Amino acid sequence: MKKSSFFIGSLTALTTVSLLFSGCSSKQYFEPEQTFSASNAANSYGGTIVDLSRDGATLKSGKYIGKAGLSNIDLGEGYRFLSESPSYVLAGNAEGVLKIIDKSTGEAVRAVALHVPIVSASIKNGVIAYILNNNTFGIYQVEDNRKVLESRSERTFAIDTRAASPMFIDHLAVMPMLDGKLIIVNAKNTEDAKVVYLSSEKVFNNVVYLSRMGNTMVAATPKKLITLGNDGKKEYRANISEVTVSGGHVYLFTKEGEVIELDKTLQPLAHKKFKYAHFSASTAFDGKVYALDQQGSLIVLSSDLSKYKIYDLGEVDNPVFITGSKLYKDGRIIELSKLGYE
Repeated sequence: MKKSSFFIGSLTALTTVSLLFSGCSSKQYFEPEQTFSASNAANSYGGTIVDLSRDGATLKSGKYIGKAGLSNIDLGEGYRFLSESPSYVLAGNAEGVLKIIDKSTGEAVRAVALHVPIVSASIKNGVIAYILNNNTFGIYQVEDNRKVLESRSERTFAIDTRAASPMFIDHLAVMPMLDGKLIIVNAKNTEDAKVVYLSSEKVFNNVVYLSRMGNTMVAATPKKLITLGNDGKKEYRANISEVTVSGGHVYLFTKEGEVIELDKTLQPLAHKKFKYAHFSASTAFDGKVYALDQQGSLIVLSSDLSKYKIYDLGEVDNPVFITGSKLYKDGRIIELSKLGYE
């Protein structure tokens, strides 16, 4: 494999879904002076989230929440939701079985034995890109029922539980590895793979975020954020809780309670700090930025971070997931678009 300053062109818009649930313990907590009720934006759905992937959430019932919201498809006992396409749902279990479910019937069409638990997977046009927890990456074709590629990267000893999902760009599969690298593979010519190095930390160095913004790819490990595109590779170092993109800008949420607005070259544009805040979920859309503290305070900011309002959603008892404008928390759906910063 060869190192590359890989240029990305002709990217389509991608809805950003930001999610995170992390058991960050601290003796000091974010305590806002004033909070407001979000009851006018809340409805019950009655589910309990037991597992998260970057693309969705598994419910205690065995069903899942995907980018389109709640699904009635049952993943099966012991399976967790990984990702989906318009035609298929991907789920994995502790034995390393990748289940491929046909959305039209709700039945499994394949059960692929990968033998190692699956960290993340994505599917496009019947091609699956996956990463296993021993830092192996692979390409599988549903129609042919065969592995096109499987290769193991460097050994890892400890990873952050927030693992990014592979991303497709035309025929390219971008693999967010557990050792701080992006491996870019052409699904039609797997011999020619390229490597982009994000970080060389020895532990907790996996890629936790991967997205795209116009012609720019955005990726992060727990310690470093990069953009890669027409302007080359740019870097920004921080203790990262979460990342999201909106309106051509990158919003970075740090473990010190900071919200930082950056341009696509990662030059800081605005900054706001909330003392002792530990963010468990975030997103940005329609000129607003949303950050949920683990104690249940939802901060809604203007896109330039100059204004904000804080809503009390109650303590976060289970993992939370955001897709589109909806926040799924402890059996309730919060319609974020109904909450403002003024």
